[in-house]
Amino acid sequence: MKRNILVIGMVFGLLGWSCSKVDNQTQTLSQGLKQSIEQNTAAINTAIGKISETKGYQILFLSADPTAKDLAAGTTFKDSITLGLIAGIYDYQPDTIILHHNIAYPFRLFKKTGTSDQMIVNLPQKLIFSPRYLHSFVKSDSVLKNDFTISASKYHLYYNSWNNLDYKLTADLTLSSMDLGSFDISESSNSYNDQSNSSQYTFTGGYTISTAWQTGDTSKLSFALLQNNNPLLKETTLYMGTGFHKREKQYDLTIGNVEIKRGFGIDSIQVYQNGVLQKTAGAKITDSADATGTICNKRDILLTFDDGTTSKLSTLISPALTQLKTLVTSLHDMYFAENIVDYIAINIYFNSR
Repeated sequence: MKRNILVIGMVFGLLGWSCSKVDNQTQTLSQGLKQSIEQNTAAINTAIGKISETKGYQILFLSADPTAKDLAAGTTFKDSITLGLIAGIYDYQPDTIILHHNIAYPFRLFKKTGTSDQMIVNLPQKLIFSPRYLHSFVKSDSVLKNDFTISASKYHLYYNSWNNLDYKLTADLTLSSMDLGSFDISESSNSYNDQSNSSQYTFTGGYTISTAWQTGDTSKLSFALLQNNNPLLKETTLYMGTGFHKREKQYDLTIGNVEIKRGFGIDSIQVYQNGVLQKTAGAKITDSADATGTICNKRDILLTFDDGTTSKLSTLISPALTQLKTLVTSLHDMYFAENIVDYIAINIYFNSR
């Protein structure tokens, strides 16, 4: 499946705030805000540290593999597949004797071993963490243990020659019966100015990352990092206009009970704590505010407190910044879904007809 979609940019940012209510004393309020920034920054870095230790993190990082971009089937799939057409339990059992006429999928890689209303696929983990072995058959791999399982409870791929796309995938992942988390993807495209995408991966330990965007007269980009459905970081940018003439309409960054906003035509950033506008806490964009609104790239936010100290968001989140950037890009591209799950689904589809 090819996604010819213009990615406006990815967005990041971070700002913490006090979890306790404060009175009207300016000094106490500012101290609470500063302490909360430090605490919530630590929580973000802790979350990314824990996420990076999971197998789910490795799966999302498959797109960071320099060889990953060369692993696609090499042909544009223009057909429609529903879950009902490929439902069942399948084991990796390549059949190298019967050659299929479709050169992109020459062998039947999976044998149906049971019935299910889901698509449940068992295959060696080597084919997941080194996907080139899935796309390039090696006879010795047929004796490997099928210890990795993909259980897709929702799946459909509608695609035609006019590049209209409607895609849905919801799946759980396990390795030797150990839960690796799950992901959920929805994507649609009717024209250049009518596209939308939402991707989410839920890790073990209660952490979730998600991205979403849509195009149109008003375009929207968003990213979120959650713990037990509570936002550690959430950022949303709205644009107005089309094509290369988009202009930022609204920018919103929240962490916990703190929110910073910037509206169209307003140079300063407003800071809210518990929904109350903070009149003494300062915030401003220190780098060029390009059209993508990408924090910690061409945009950063400088926070100034009553005691005269300042903090940059890029500095506060620097330990986890690179990993966050790659996670968001990987989640948006969703290489695992496109070049592994879709590859498997299409192989099963072609060889079942």
